[in-house]
Amino acid sequence: MPAKNKEPYKQSYYPPMPTAFTRYMRRSLVWQFIRFWIINFKIFKLLTKSHH
Repeated sequence: MPAKNKEPYKQSYYPPMPTAFTRYMRRSLVWQFIRFWIINFKIFKLLTKSHH
């Protein structure tokens, strides 16, 4: 029988904390607006290529 894990909730099981820059980018409306248009442009390119 395999040994049981005696420490099921070690720190390595949790995801890393986001940095201050990451938190800022997630909350920044300007960055979200820019990313929105970049993603829309990529989708638009994909759609225009699929019709040829």
